Amino acid sequence: MKIERLLGIVVYLLNRELVNTNTLAEKFEVSTRTIQRDIETLNLAGIPIISIQGTNGGYGIIDSFKLDKQIASVEDYQFIITALTGMNSAYNNRKIEATLEKLLNVSKEEQSVKGKVRLDFSASREGNNIDEYLKVIEDAIDKENVIEFEYTNSYGTKTLRELEPIGVVYKWYAWYLLGYCCDKKDYRLFKVLRMRDLKKLNKPFSMKHESFDDLLAKQEQQDSRKYIDVKLLCKEELRISIEEYFPNATITAKGDGDLMIEFHVPNNEIGWKGLIFTYGNNIKIIEPEELIEEVRMKAEEIINIYK
Repeated sequence: MKIERLLGIVVYLLNRELVNTNTLAEKFEVSTRTIQRDIETLNLAGIPIISIQGTNGGYGIIDSFKLDKQIASVEDYQFIITALTGMNSAYNNRKIEATLEKLLNVSKEEQSVKGKVRLDFSASREGNNIDEYLKVIEDAIDKENVIEFEYTNSYGTKTLRELEPIGVVYKWYAWYLLGYCCDKKDYRLFKVLRMRDLKKLNKPFSMKHESFDDLLAKQEQQDSRKYIDVKLLCKEELRISIEEYFPNATITAKGDGDLMIEFHVPNNEIGWKGLIFTYGNNIKIIEPEELIEEVRMKAEEIINIYK
């Protein structure tokens, strides 16, 4: 509907500095001419939208404008409450709890709506000192102070690090900290679970950093890990388990009750290799040869321990 689109355009522009016509047309799935008519309608309605010409131009709303009327629907509030409840399950934060309380008490109508989806990230609290460490990191980010911690990498090597923390992200089923490593003079991702003796130092940042989102995107593009292609043979009854632990795997039925599983993974990540061992003799590694040899040698080492 046109009214919903007009409201959507206003909210979209309020959250951004400048947006060009093509972007708005693609976002709201209409023609650029329709967007131009919508902008004219909003201006006539008293919404102060400015237009800037040129390559980097577009539409924007003047900074002094505030939308005083309540624009979120009951369903919108439920989505926000669901997201905040999930975030609150991830770690203790009084600000999140306070915001959640405000939303839960917006009106009688909102309280009566029952959400159909729940997000439970309580598993993210597993491990020692996660909540405590996240609070220290957040405080250091807010005050732009350097932190220090002992870090153990996936090979068991321990190092003492000084870091200018930029932000934390929960991904790959764990909390990660992105920051500027004072020793390496570069940006690095650190798994919070592997950090020990974390403390905030009375030392300010050495420079002004880019936004967290931009730095995180660059870090993910610079993945220097060595990857390998793995082929496994297993029985049909393991399909659900394989799909759960290797969601990006290609699964091919062989016709004799067996499945061929193929996936692309970092060679030195111990997580997926541990899963291989849990399947025991229910799977057989077909490729690569070096993985077969690694598993064979590890199995012999385990047997020797219990001889």
